[in-house]
Amino acid sequence: MQALDLSAITQADIDACQAIAAEAGVNLKDCYQCGKCTAGCPLADGMDLMPREVIRFLQLGALDVVLNAKTPWICAQCVVCSSRCPQNVDICSTMRAVRLASKRAGKRPLPEADIFDDEFIANVRAHGVSNEQYLAAAYNVKSGHLMQDAENAVRMLARNMVGVAMHNIEGRDEVAALIDRAQAADEARHAQSETPEGGDE
Repeated sequence: MQALDLSAITQADIDACQAIAAEAGVNLKDCYQCGKCTAGCPLADGMDLMPREVIRFLQLGALDVVLNAKTPWICAQCVVCSSRCPQNVDICSTMRAVRLASKRAGKRPLPEADIFDDEFIANVRAHGVSNEQYLAAAYNVKSGHLMQDAENAVRMLARNMVGVAMHNIEGRDEVAALIDRAQAADEARHAQSETPEGGDE
């Protein structure tokens, strides 16, 4: 774990970290740093902070460290960490809450992950299903990786692995409504987590 100047942490930082935990529905005090989440994480090798370190920095109120970490953006939301936790700390939800907080703060330590996330949701919201060829095209344009799939795209088209047809499912309006409800619930949890206990802001 990196060195941290605790004297630089403000009460506002501590409150913001507590709000992130509240949004995730976790009590940071439940984590005693056993490391089972980190030991089981299939993507730990690519992370700049281990899952247990994200929790520890939240416990300490180290807001900037957490919001600038790539780890929550690398997290695959596979739930291995949460399922292994002996204290039932939902690390997976915490990663998602950190990611949302990072995005709200205008920090995108791994912008490609943010772009892909937004494009995937927009694709499914519009069509009820992911059209991978158009998802890849939109991602490549917006991320600046214009030609990264050009060679593979030709092969895949030749073998009928992908096509130009846009697929739409029946009931895509219901899928869009479901996504809208989930996003509204995220915003409601965020607003609730930022409201001080016992009254209005």
